[in-house]
Amino acid sequence: MPATDPITPVTDPSPAWAGEKLDHVHTQSDKARRVRDMFASIAHAYDLNNRLHSFGRDQAWRRAAVRLARVNQGDRVLDVACGTGDLSQAFAATNASEVVGLDFTDKMLDLARDKRKRLDPARAQKLSYVQGDAQDLPFDDASFDVVSIAFGIRNVQDPARALREFARVLAPGGRLVVLEFDKPRNPVVRALNTFYCGWLMPRTAALISRDRSGAYAYLPRSVGQFMDSGALRAAIAESGFADAESRAMTLGVCVCHRAVREGATPTAPVQ
Repeated sequence: MPATDPITPVTDPSPAWAGEKLDHVHTQSDKARRVRDMFASIAHAYDLNNRLHSFGRDQAWRRAAVRLARVNQGDRVLDVACGTGDLSQAFAATNASEVVGLDFTDKMLDLARDKRKRLDPARAQKLSYVQGDAQDLPFDDASFDVVSIAFGIRNVQDPARALREFARVLAPGGRLVVLEFDKPRNPVVRALNTFYCGWLMPRTAALISRDRSGAYAYLPRSVGQFMDSGALRAAIAESGFADAESRAMTLGVCVCHRAVREGATPTAPVQ
């Protein structure tokens, strides 16, 4: 795969996300570097804000993703946009032989490595973390049995390119699991979620993290401006995957997508 252009830090002293940039977050030409700077600025409070503002559901969503991946004995797992390593650690508790967590932001990986030290040795030895780009994965073709990405596909500069990379590194029959936020279909739930995520959460999360990057203004905008679950499932199907299915969780606030790398015998539908 051709190498991507080096991502250099943002030199603009203004917040990474503010003003007009928030109106079109997914079309910014420098989205990738702004996202990386943003996550570097909130890494220290990332886990705390996740737990508080999801009311602890974020861990339940990750556990569900691991179950849907149907990890077999000896499988190799790649967790893309692994952040501080919560999903990677959950995969390490399965029968996988190896779990590789990849993230764009060094500060997030530093926290993931620190958390790995607190695991029991049998689980910790399965885990490794590397810095890298979801659009240009530093791995050979067909080298993993499971690829996951939790709440990260919308942060990629070119999601379609990343999905093609996931297909490339998966062996035929390998499973892709994508966790992503969505817009609830129920109008009452949707209105409440819009108020909570669009107005309340950005203020409380920014206060807790003392963030000045605009991260918690960007995050709800990135959900609202991203493709819905149907469009994302279609994008997955167009990227080398079969049997693409989706499961809504927590009243449709979050959706887990699962698909199989083409070239395999179709699997039973998600129950």
